[in-house]
Amino acid sequence: MNIFRLAGDMTHLMCVLVLLLKIHTIKSCAGKSRYLFPSPSLDQGTFRHFFLVLPCLVLALVINEKFTFKEVTWTFSLYLEAVAILPQLVLLQRTKNIDNLTVQYVFLLG
Repeated sequence: MNIFRLAGDMTHLMCVLVLLLKIHTIKSCAGKSRYLFPSPSLDQGTFRHFFLVLPCLVLALVINEKFTFKEVTWTFSLYLEAVAILPQLVLLQRTKNIDNLTVQYVFLLG
């Protein structure tokens, strides 16, 4: 068992739990990017996702352990998860809506 993978999975789990706690507490998804919750009412959530998806796909096709469908899709998901926090950070910068649970969520996601 890889201790780094286990630690990463546990912080990701804590991140999701903090997110669910925030949503349950304030009864709203305010302050979360469209990447997490698609919603046409979020004016600030206009991050162009293809700027993240396309480079991750190219990297997954070029840099992988072996060129199989399973390995390339797994590598793509790893690269995409590494940059998935960017839409949330852009939204936080635009709205200036930062509270304690949002900070904890972003910290754990990072």
